Amino acid sequence: MAAKDVLRKYNEVSLIKRILVGLVIGVILALTVPVESGNAVMEGFSQFFILLGSLFVNALKGVAPVLVFFLVISALCNARAAGSMKTVVLLYVVSTFVAAIVAVLASYLFPTSLTLVVDPDIEQSSPSDVGAVLTTLLLNITSNPVDALFNANYIGILAWAVVLGIALRSAKQNTKDLFTAVSDAVSKVVRWVIACAPFGILGLVYNSVATSGLDIFVEYGRIILVLVGCMLFIALVTNPLIVFLSTRKNPYPLVLRCL
Repeated sequence: MAAKDVLRKYNEVSLIKRILVGLVIGVILALTVPVESGNAVMEGFSQFFILLGSLFVNALKGVAPVLVFFLVISALCNARAAGSMKTVVLLYVVSTFVAAIVAVLASYLFPTSLTLVVDPDIEQSSPSDVGAVLTTLLLNITSNPVDALFNANYIGILAWAVVLGIALRSAKQNTKDLFTAVSDAVSKVVRWVIACAPFGILGLVYNSVATSGLDIFVEYGRIILVLVGCMLFIALVTNPLIVFLSTRKNPYPLVLRCL
């Protein structure tokens, strides 16, 4: 069977099923291939599995800031209807703020403790007061756009994307189409990265179980339930409510079709 046929068959299988298979294989490998066994061959395999997880995480972290940057620019510069750009920005800010409130409430209602590996070389400190928080926020907003992309400073990325999107409103259509094409291309790259999720999950699960044991599933299972619960609440309750208050129309036909 040609590689193209194998890839097609692979993509035909549900992503969730592929991820579950990767998770199960990762657990089995963690229980049978220890990280430190004294055997050079076995340790080589273990490092390879760990590398799969690291590559997947780095790929997501690398492409996400670029995706946000170009998607926001494309959406704002192509907003055609009168007042639509202002509506897009306002709804984005409101929905993000509401999502943050939901996340904070969920963290208090369902507190979760996680076993994390802390790098001793990284200084751990919290802001001293509200002024320090606001100062950091303003500095992040006005950060150099290239630096914001490089360091995944999403506040700075969003701020510059909004400014550039507004500035490009008066640009020629060819220029707007270019940003649309770039955002579509980055979205396609994201889909390619997500298609590799089973291998990344395999590596991440292997590393977690091999170093912390099966008890790690209790911790991560709880936080996954909290995260998915928040996502469902936002997708099915708060966002539809915001849409209803804005349009006075039933939002659920569109919401369910999108889901």
